[in-house]
Amino acid sequence: MERVEEPELGRLLRSPFAHEELAERGPLVFFDTRSIVADAATINMPATAPVVLAGPSPSPFVDVAAEGDELAELASAVEARPIASVALALLLRGSERRSIGDGLVAESAVYSTLQAGPEFARWRDRRPPRERGPGDEPVVLLERDADELIVTLNRPTVHNAFSAAMRDGLLEALAVAEADPSVRVVLRGAGPSFCGGGDLEEMGSRPDPATAHLVRLRRSVGRILASMANRVEAVLHGACLGAGIELPAFVNRVIALRDSSIGLPEIDLGLIPGAGGTVSVTRRIGRHRTALLALSGQPIDAETALSWGLVDELAQ
Repeated sequence: MERVEEPELGRLLRSPFAHEELAERGPLVFFDTRSIVADAATINMPATAPVVLAGPSPSPFVDVAAEGDELAELASAVEARPIASVALALLLRGSERRSIGDGLVAESAVYSTLQAGPEFARWRDRRPPRERGPGDEPVVLLERDADELIVTLNRPTVHNAFSAAMRDGLLEALAVAEADPSVRVVLRGAGPSFCGGGDLEEMGSRPDPATAHLVRLRRSVGRILASMANRVEAVLHGACLGAGIELPAFVNRVIALRDSSIGLPEIDLGLIPGAGGTVSVTRRIGRHRTALLALSGQPIDAETALSWGLVDELAQ
């Protein structure tokens, strides 16, 4: 990890060759931004610099705020997955200017690119997919009580790993609510966890990344949840990883039981969040905290999630 301080930082922020210089120093560069005032001349370069930029506090110049031990842990994580880390940082820098739809398109394009990259290939080589037989129970359960539709993720033996079948089941359930505006949806998970993230056995199973990109856009649970966010409540417990927080973050009311463990671990696979998290989580907690959560890969507890605004209420 390189550290850049004044007066070198001022020079670098205005240099037309900053990208090349930073790329040689990266993948993580620490900017001491305490004495820098953002202006048109300095803000342009960091927006597209192909490295992860850290600093002592959130600012327009940095992707993530970290110091001390937290910075050392972050540096280790970024150096282990530099391609995915830099791709995530670049994506998040533009997140505040995008609509939900534009954000989902941008996220999926980056996710698909990384699926064709060497870091994901190394993870897949270490963990070849295994066939899972179809279960006897439906993967999404529906229960109607007057104007309330309770939708339950139902793969408890694998912590409700988010599969293509679960995605399709959720879309069918949400179509019921879409057809009747009086219906309120409660989203839950069966078993020990709300959702432990994407089904690892299906990761990279599409014929090619370009096809997967179009499927994600055509069958986006996040997009549908966002369209009816004021009518959906998510109740989290246990592991809420990857899709297990990316999708609930789209809705207006998220309740977390105190045993909830919330995180974005995709970087360990050489990927970024792919269920809409760079859109939904960023809209709740901002891009700097989203970057810290996703780049570190480390989960946070329910109390921290509440203080950040990632969830709205704690329950026993």
